[in-house]
Amino acid sequence: MPESGRTAGRSDVEELIRRHATERPDDVWLKWLDEQYSWREVLDAARRVSTGLVERGVRPGERVALMLPNRPEFLWAHFGIVFAGALSVPINISQRGATLEYILRDSGAVAAIFAQDLRDVVVNATVGCPNLRSLVTVDGSHDSVVQHTFEDLMAAPAGDLDLEDHATGGVGLMYTSGTTGPPKGVVTKAYDLASLEALIAEAGVRPGETMYTPLPLYHGNALVVSALGSMVAGGRLALSPKFSASRFWDDIRRYDAVEFNALGGIIPILLKQPRRPDDHENPVRVVLSAGAPDDERWELFQRRFGVRLVEWFGMVDSPGTLLNTSGRPGSMGRPVGGVEFRVVDDADQPLATGQVGELVFRHPLGQLSRYHNDDEATRQAYRGGWFHSGDLASMDEDGWFYYRGRKKQSMRRRGENISAWEIETVLIQHPDIEECAAYGVPSEMGEDEVAVAIVPVAGATVRPEGVIEFCQGALAQYALPRFVTVLDELPKTGTQKIQYEALKQDWQPDLAWDRQTIEGARS
Repeated sequence: MPESGRTAGRSDVEELIRRHATERPDDVWLKWLDEQYSWREVLDAARRVSTGLVERGVRPGERVALMLPNRPEFLWAHFGIVFAGALSVPINISQRGATLEYILRDSGAVAAIFAQDLRDVVVNATVGCPNLRSLVTVDGSHDSVVQHTFEDLMAAPAGDLDLEDHATGGVGLMYTSGTTGPPKGVVTKAYDLASLEALIAEAGVRPGETMYTPLPLYHGNALVVSALGSMVAGGRLALSPKFSASRFWDDIRRYDAVEFNALGGIIPILLKQPRRPDDHENPVRVVLSAGAPDDERWELFQRRFGVRLVEWFGMVDSPGTLLNTSGRPGSMGRPVGGVEFRVVDDADQPLATGQVGELVFRHPLGQLSRYHNDDEATRQAYRGGWFHSGDLASMDEDGWFYYRGRKKQSMRRRGENISAWEIETVLIQHPDIEECAAYGVPSEMGEDEVAVAIVPVAGATVRPEGVIEFCQGALAQYALPRFVTVLDELPKTGTQKIQYEALKQDWQPDLAWDRQTIEGARS
């Protein structure tokens, strides 16, 4: 039973760890490079970090930022934050400047745990963050600004905390790309374990078997579906520092993984690797794919590697899952976990079979998320009791849903959500740029490539190479524009709003400067 004062979602995470540590303390849960960690060690690390955080003033309901690449310390920190009754705020390690400062300030983080090589990035972004009391470095040492090290946290006693005032209304705070504004913080009130259990059951992962992920833990996919999913399965998690197409299948064999998750362009990238005679000789049975390839590549991937692709749909913004259990290419699937899905028009009226509209859904447990510091956005998203995804979809006569694009202007590249606002905020600071617009165009890898249209200041000349150089260091690498087009004016409405759809409709890649082509020619 959940402990008194704990939220249901937090108890689920804690009790999974505690239960496994009690029932199978010496069984391996985490595989990392040549290291292995047992359930006993996982629980010990979570307890020590939680005590260390509380000793440094972190209180239930407060937020702790987490800016680390894939490594065991990310998981120990995340679990420790949860055990301390605080909200973990995972941040993309590519974030820089104004966007990072916004996330730290908006979240109200009282502490930040970060990799030493990100020290200056984090410290420079804390200027406008008065709530941030404690900085904790991993692999670094104390200095005049950074008061604590991760070793300090791990040196704390591994006891259980008395957190009677634990009620917080959330289990985590994760920032997603805003559509036209800054990133939005999503407070998850409880994990949707029913849908996660259905997902893992379809993958067929059995106790003791290994799930593999090279995806970043600061994303919900790796942190929830892979890490928490392996716990739900009673299995093991094999964690890679990052995705490598050339090493991918060797890692799979090394860890004897029976499952992995694929996002965005991973499947097309793996298909582009040189064929090997042992391609199909691997232990993987199922690949859970969020963002399926086209029908041809779907079948080709299954045949070449001897695996089964299972497409699914889920969001950080609100728990709700579609699962393609039949292997029907092109479909996101049908609802699982008791969640209802439908397709609606702009008046929120259900649409007929085959018609394209916005995908909305509602969970049997009610509203399980909210937007941090934005009650109006929460009301709009959950209007009528249904969460509005912002995704366009259609439904066939058998109740299968199909993805048809994004309703509003945003981009998704290689599994990363990117807002036009992020890019435009940087570009408009260029002294020779009068106006600009960022938008997504089709990628040969699936999802989007980032394109920007710019209007120079009268009399000025703007070089596309200079635009990219200006963005370097101010934008995450994944958000750097690939295509640059210089225009005399941007298409606008009568009220002077940029017509992003017109830019997309008029898109001609042959007329745009292509960073990839230029960089390829130099290599």
